[in-house]
Amino acid sequence: MPNELRIALVQTDLIWKDKEANLINFDEQISSLENIDLIILPELFNTAFCIDDMSLAENEFGDTIQWMQQISQQKNSAICGSILFVEDDLYYNRFLFVKPDGNFSHYNKHHLFSLVGEDKLLTKGKEKIVVNYKEWNIQPFVCYDLRFPAWCQNDDDTDLQLYVANWPAKRIHHWKNLLQARAIENQCYVAGVNRIGKDNYDNNHTGYSAVYDFTGKNIAVIDNVAGTEIVKLSKAELKNHRERYPFWKDRDTFEKS
Repeated sequence: MPNELRIALVQTDLIWKDKEANLINFDEQISSLENIDLIILPELFNTAFCIDDMSLAENEFGDTIQWMQQISQQKNSAICGSILFVEDDLYYNRFLFVKPDGNFSHYNKHHLFSLVGEDKLLTKGKEKIVVNYKEWNIQPFVCYDLRFPAWCQNDDDTDLQLYVANWPAKRIHHWKNLLQARAIENQCYVAGVNRIGKDNYDNNHTGYSAVYDFTGKNIAVIDNVAGTEIVKLSKAELKNHRERYPFWKDRDTFEKS
């Protein structure tokens, strides 16, 4: 039904620089999913957050996109997440949204994480996008973008914002509070998918992949375990809330750069 969207959050540990092992792991996580509209994977789900090894970057004909297209077709579900991507000799942290017909849209991470030099290694994305899928307007963001409300402001009548991340445990309270804030201020559903486990920099990740509704209510969460969570979203309930509380009409306009 166009009024409903069934999404699956997929949270797991990520194996450093091992695409084959990570994709096999996601195969196992996804295999039991049925009647899902959208499968959401973490940031850099095929390699973990190793942004300094450009040999890991893929183009549109790479193995990871082909894997995503295969899963999407098999499950008759869109699938999304970010990977290290190369295009015209430039490197991006690129969010891919793949549909069952094989077509895909992309968003390049805008706020590159300067604390670890991501801004020196990768190219900054310049544009937001909205993916129209099953009559839902879906807007993707990547990790550090979450901290910047002006960039994430819902100027596009978005129904669902997606945030994929490798967000460390030592700042997990920021992740929780910022996801909730984006849902409240943008009056839309917000889904955030994080990873668990330690990376090669000894950063620990404790998950807390979650969904918040348009009022900021937490309606689903995965704590520090590998697993999937299926959540049904209602566009009718979202529409009724926006009509009852049209706060969005009074928002500011910003020039984004």
